[in-house]
Amino acid sequence: METVYFKGIECHTYGNIPRLGENAPCFKLTDKDLKEICCKDFEGKRIVFNIFPSIDTPVCASSVRRFNEEAASFNDTVVICVSMDLPFAAQRFCVANGIENVIVASAFNSIDFAKNYGVLITDGPLKGLLTRAVIVTDKDHKVVFTDLVEDIANEPDYQAAIGMLK
Repeated sequence: METVYFKGIECHTYGNIPRLGENAPCFKLTDKDLKEICCKDFEGKRIVFNIFPSIDTPVCASSVRRFNEEAASFNDTVVICVSMDLPFAAQRFCVANGIENVIVASAFNSIDFAKNYGVLITDGPLKGLLTRAVIVTDKDHKVVFTDLVEDIANEPDYQAAIGMLK
């Protein structure tokens, strides 16, 4: 269990985020076009998981826009922006904001992702949503960077995450 905060309110997660050096758990998510994506789709690529509660909030939207801008310069890397939002919301957001360099994916149909990655909020005002975290893997999908944001209302450490890709 991880402890995070939402505007000062203590919240907890189911399990723990993967630790440095561990293999990232295999996953299945639903993309904005309602297609299933899984870890095997990204063999040989580094993965940046940008995990957050909802694309319809300013901080979450900002993180998707920021990683969309940064992702274009890394050919061997895929950025997957994950929330519990329905794929329809993700599709709407991408069209309205010109998001083309990241994959937006939903864990709404895959509670295993939320549990295996230790990001499912189990109590507090955002219970049932995902906490804010960034997890970066190498090409073998070993975890090389994690940023579990202490207060969900804050943005992640973009520079540190992007720095791991350089």
